[in-house]
Amino acid sequence: MRTAPTFFKLSGAGNDFIAFAEPEQPPTGDEIRAWCRRGLSLGADGVFTLERRPTGHGSGPTVRMVHYNADGERSDLCLNGSRCAARLAFHLGWHSETTPPELQLKTDAGVLRAHRTAVDRIALELPKIVEAPQEITLEGEDYSFDGWLLRVGVPHLVLAWPEPLNHAPVAELGPSLRAHPDLGEGGANVNFVRFFEPNRCQLRTFERGVEAETLACGTGMIATVAAGLAAKRLTSPVTALTAGGHEVTVEGALDGSTPWTLEGDARIVATGTLQSGAIGGPGPPAWR
Repeated sequence: MRTAPTFFKLSGAGNDFIAFAEPEQPPTGDEIRAWCRRGLSLGADGVFTLERRPTGHGSGPTVRMVHYNADGERSDLCLNGSRCAARLAFHLGWHSETTPPELQLKTDAGVLRAHRTAVDRIALELPKIVEAPQEITLEGEDYSFDGWLLRVGVPHLVLAWPEPLNHAPVAELGPSLRAHPDLGEGGANVNFVRFFEPNRCQLRTFERGVEAETLACGTGMIATVAAGLAAKRLTSPVTALTAGGHEVTVEGALDGSTPWTLEGDARIVATGTLQSGAIGGPGPPAWR
């Protein structure tokens, strides 16, 4: 392990991340898994690295982001992580001198345009990576659910839940639904959703790679709004309430006539130095 790497801790509407700006070397899978374990290390939903790139074309400088889930695997896209990455880049001065300041964020799923709407609020404009939702029915040993399946850089299942979300069995059903064979190899993130007014919704998300419910999921918000538009349950723009208590604004159109945007909370929580003890805990026990 490298000696005492300097980190930033960020939160985007409840998703939390450990970040490294221009690290000497990328983190290993073992390091990521250790650092993300809550209670035994710093704890996070994921890790990302940032590097400066040559000036972009018309939307401010370009910053390269690489995101890893808590399981140590590299992920194509995490939108709350991307908003946090943009927040950190603005903090580091890696942005245009325009008002508002802008930058381009290069991810494994494409280039996102980012601008700061307030000190701790970041808006992202997505490339054309939002697929049309497809209706799907998932059958299990003791359940049958109708929902929508689509990719927003990564795959998502959206389920319209008939009861208040505090009663939704996210922890109980999330693992089996996330890995359901009908969702394809690798499975999908699972969103339990309530549609209310045409411009408001609520959601709770079980995230693959984290293998648990997180307090927010940016791609899940986009997927939820896309499904709501397809079902004629929502009208853009939409305010989405996350499990972390934050409201995030989503805007877009299924036909691509309006670019998809995601705007909400993204803040730097702490910065410091990871010590050797951050990686010294044992692995999960093999319970008997």
